[in-house]
Amino acid sequence: MTSPWFKQFYSLIAQTQLSSWLEVLPAQIAEWEKKQLHGDYAKWQKLLTKLPSTHVQQVELKNAVKLGVSEDIDEYTTRQITGLLKQFKPWRKGPFYIHDICIDTEWRSDWKWDRVLPHLEPLKGRTVLDIGCGSGYHMWRMLGEEAQFVVGVDPTQLFLMQFQAIKHFHPNPNIHLLPIGVEQLPDLKAFDTVFSMGVLYHRRSPIDFLHQLKNQLRPGGQLVLETLVVEGDEHTVLMAGERYAQMRNVWFLPSTDALVIWMQRVGFKQVKVVDVGATTLQEQRKTQWMDSQSLANFLDPNDISKTIEGYPAPVRAVLTATV
Repeated sequence: MTSPWFKQFYSLIAQTQLSSWLEVLPAQIAEWEKKQLHGDYAKWQKLLTKLPSTHVQQVELKNAVKLGVSEDIDEYTTRQITGLLKQFKPWRKGPFYIHDICIDTEWRSDWKWDRVLPHLEPLKGRTVLDIGCGSGYHMWRMLGEEAQFVVGVDPTQLFLMQFQAIKHFHPNPNIHLLPIGVEQLPDLKAFDTVFSMGVLYHRRSPIDFLHQLKNQLRPGGQLVLETLVVEGDEHTVLMAGERYAQMRNVWFLPSTDALVIWMQRVGFKQVKVVDVGATTLQEQRKTQWMDSQSLANFLDPNDISKTIEGYPAPVRAVLTATV
């Protein structure tokens, strides 16, 4: 049975430029619900139903993701919400503030947003796609910039549940997360802005992935791409061995010069490198909400300029482009 989450999405896009998506999406979601549900999915759904209904008096999305204040609820409800949300660990992207309960995530995703924001075409009134959106932190910040409609896609089902847990406290109809991968997207050519942050290096074929991103944008639309890079010239691309910073699913880490060429070859215009910086131990770290290993465990303890495998430590670049 199709979740009300997705039925609402179908009805909302039926009369929009995204309507052609309905030719494939309902069948994909039905197949997912029938054959691909995570073993903990039923447990997670039950936890969602236990979240108390609260009166959220204040919503702040422009400078943070803050839904409600502590005065809205009593101490018992605070403990109840905290205990339930902690059962959705690990929380990786954030932070979120729910009635002043801080979900202190592994990543300070707000810092990334601060680096990206100055380089965006204004999001006001735009239809936005976030590919590999995680639990949806940046999607809420996009709403804070007055985007008209925000869609995230990410196949990790825990992220879907975390997103729905946050949305429980602010059921805005203009933000949605779909549990599908980028390879399942048809060529919609309909979004004003497409974000892809932290995905490219996980793709076995980065050129095909760039084509998939391009095929979601309307003519004149903007791509915002954030990914791991290495130092070097236009010929430099690192392909790590079995692991990079303990991650198994890392494939190609290009230099920024090489990445610009890739994007131009695919057909992107006005390709610009707008930010480059090393990931710090303050931006990615272990917390009470993500209490397994984090960046400090993935770097050489004697030289944090290198990963534990001896590769250059993570450096991330932000690029923008149009079609």
